[in-house]
Amino acid sequence: MIPKCYNGKMLHIDLAMEKVWEEEMPEKWFSQYIGGEGFGARYLYDNLKEHIDPLTEENKILFITGPLTDTTAPTSGRTVVMFKSPITGTICASNVGGYFGPHIKRCGFDMIVIHGKAKSLKYLYIYDGNVEFYDADNLRGLTPEETQEAIRERHNNPKAEIACIGEAGEKMVRFSAVMVDGHRAAGRGGGGTVMGSKNLKAIAIFGSKRRSEVENPEKFTESVKKALKELNDEYFVREEMMKYGTPSFFDAMNDLGLVPAYNWQHDVTDFNDRLGYKAYHEKLEVKQYRCFNCPIGCGRHTRIPAGKYEGMESGGPEYESLAAFGQKLGNPDIYSVAAANHTANKLGLDIISTGQVIATAMEWYEKGIIDREITEGLELDWGNKDAIVELVKRIGKREGEFATLLGEGSLRAARKIGKEAEKYVMHVKGLEMAADNVRASKGEAVSHMLSPRGADHLRPYASTIDAFGYLEEELGVMERVDPLKEENKAWVKSLEELSMATNLLGVCLFTSITLAVKGKTWAKLLSYATGYEFSYKDLFKASERVINLERMFNIREGFSRKDDYLPERFSKEPAKDGPGKGEVVDQDKLLDIMYEIKGWDKNGIPTKEKLAELELNV
Repeated sequence: MIPKCYNGKMLHIDLAMEKVWEEEMPEKWFSQYIGGEGFGARYLYDNLKEHIDPLTEENKILFITGPLTDTTAPTSGRTVVMFKSPITGTICASNVGGYFGPHIKRCGFDMIVIHGKAKSLKYLYIYDGNVEFYDADNLRGLTPEETQEAIRERHNNPKAEIACIGEAGEKMVRFSAVMVDGHRAAGRGGGGTVMGSKNLKAIAIFGSKRRSEVENPEKFTESVKKALKELNDEYFVREEMMKYGTPSFFDAMNDLGLVPAYNWQHDVTDFNDRLGYKAYHEKLEVKQYRCFNCPIGCGRHTRIPAGKYEGMESGGPEYESLAAFGQKLGNPDIYSVAAANHTANKLGLDIISTGQVIATAMEWYEKGIIDREITEGLELDWGNKDAIVELVKRIGKREGEFATLLGEGSLRAARKIGKEAEKYVMHVKGLEMAADNVRASKGEAVSHMLSPRGADHLRPYASTIDAFGYLEEELGVMERVDPLKEENKAWVKSLEELSMATNLLGVCLFTSITLAVKGKTWAKLLSYATGYEFSYKDLFKASERVINLERMFNIREGFSRKDDYLPERFSKEPAKDGPGKGEVVDQDKLLDIMYEIKGWDKNGIPTKEKLAELELNV
């Protein structure tokens, strides 16, 4: 019996053959893998050939919902996008909000699987489960917002939800994003690049079915109220995120030495009064934006009111944009940060990778590895705000040899340039690091090192506990953790499982990033939605199963301990400033500790005993 909160079907679309078919979901997936990233990991492990080139038609791209998607659970509008990454070669899950996911459910599916490559640029229109293929030549070069408007107008359906790529995806910049609602991004890992490689400009979807049902509506509603109370009771969610969105992170993190500066050469600046949330809301014209059924409303749509970039508007900048185009580049000018952000959105670029690629290039310029001849006239001095905006544009459009090279990602670019360029690439497994420091938060170092998709600040966001000092009984954290020590990191495993749980359920990580909504509450919501009985430990076990399955995917692709290291800067160069001043990361010590905690051997491979415990057939 399929629980009411699932449709029990996946929709397959073959772009080459223009063929569509449906497949029933294996019933055991509902209890073992829950949904979202769990469904995607299982499907890709079972159905993707080993060692394929991610930019060939053999790759697949998945759009996946969870059991809580389209329910009354808070933040239940997330979509997980999964594929083999063209940046790293790893399995990759990228998560996005907006309203796209609920319409997958309302069309009668839990997952969409895209196969093959179209003969020419196409878009898909899915209406209540019917799939139509359309020529997209007239959409070529359009921004995500323009694409959305054009498709809605063509089909006379202003409520159709669109997942699409910008010009960067069409030209296969390796860190292109899948854009939803015009400016929300499934950014990490190059999902937009995979869509571009398939000649797929967009997927438009509209479902007229009523909202998803649950097995026990009365108990489910009680648990929804509990989750909402937990969100409103948590100070940072209530007083910072709800009022100021993710820019509220900047000030608090910078004070703790968690916002990297000048390509990770420094860990703190005096930029709070120019890039912090107060300056953001005073200098930019700001409107709040909410994703589906979200009580937090962290999104911000901004317009630049003055200066060279007056009139530019888009979603964000979010915290990561403020760091990527601001502090990392030594640039405290909020208008140029917003302009770079808006340019990246309109081109469909992953902002994190774009900013980090430019930060790396600026250090190459500083060190004399590249010069103005190589940069094709751009002076890449720290804080050169106009050069930053211009380089974002060139990267997204693949204008010139230098920007085209950067569009391959910083690691590939460094290997092409030579001259010790690779020394200044801040990555793990080829994926550029976000803006969350690892020397002042050793738990965050673990997250970056062991995330299956490469450098990752959210798998889990460990600074919540070891830098900000949160406590949580469910995670075994009953007293303050020293953020500068490698020892006592067992809680990172449990926090990672809580974070993964949100990706399985189809809800937003921000509900639990500050430990507001508890694992017990999510487990009750899942239990009342499915009719199965889940404790929070059962939910965490499902998360652990998915984490290990993704690890085994990467092991099969040739990844191992050798790929779990941060750049040598973090082991050999002590932090110059901030609360972590003088600190380095003992990476081997951290890996040995975490491998043992996770049940992996010394090479980072899950043991037979661990796989048996998790009932994983791999």
